[in-house]
Amino acid sequence: MAEATLIIGNKNYSSWSLRGWLAVKQAGVPFDEILVNLGDDDFKAQLKSHSKAGKVPVLIHDGLEIWDTLSIIEYLAETYPHAGLWPKDPTARAAARSVSAEMHSSFSALRSHMPMNIRASHPDRGRGPGVDQDIARITEIWRDRRVAMTDRRVAVTDRRAAVAESGDFLFGAWSAADAMYAPVVSRFKTYGVALDDVCQRYADAVLGCDLFKEWETEALKEAWIVPEDEIGAEPARA
Repeated sequence: MAEATLIIGNKNYSSWSLRGWLAVKQAGVPFDEILVNLGDDDFKAQLKSHSKAGKVPVLIHDGLEIWDTLSIIEYLAETYPHAGLWPKDPTARAAARSVSAEMHSSFSALRSHMPMNIRASHPDRGRGPGVDQDIARITEIWRDRRVAMTDRRVAVTDRRAAVAESGDFLFGAWSAADAMYAPVVSRFKTYGVALDDVCQRYADAVLGCDLFKEWETEALKEAWIVPEDEIGAEPARA
């Protein structure tokens, strides 16, 4: 019997579900998955039957109901400290929490005009007001983290520590920060956002990791359509 239950929305559309799912997978917790189709007429009632918050994801573990993705991540990090959801280094850990919190609370223009849609391809669409500014800040975060990782590896004299910090993710090895930004990477692919070499390398690492590919495979199988999350015949930006 699984230790936990995770309630999620459609894998094609639900960015917050993806974040929570990646975190639970990284923690190595066996879990049952309940998927609520966000296109159902009664999806809100379905969600309310699992959590008073009425949102996804929701983690049920040891009789506890944990909702909101960052809360799920922090709960898992405390309960499974060896899973490495946050970097071991205190400075890196603080930075990882900061960029994750910024992802959690910001970038409303990108969320609104570029909804996650793994099945779709909409190059040059979704560039509504404020989207370019959101993209600029997100890619700045990615570049800053990759530069910081390079500087850190140069400064580390202990070979074992340097190897432990190697990798193409924001803090070397995969962490909760990458789970937070994975849906954005997917959006950039869907909407054909051009990236510089540093950011493209990071995006390729996320898209190529086993956990994301597992989610993507299931998302591509879904036949449901949620009209609110589909971008229509919007004219391309001039």
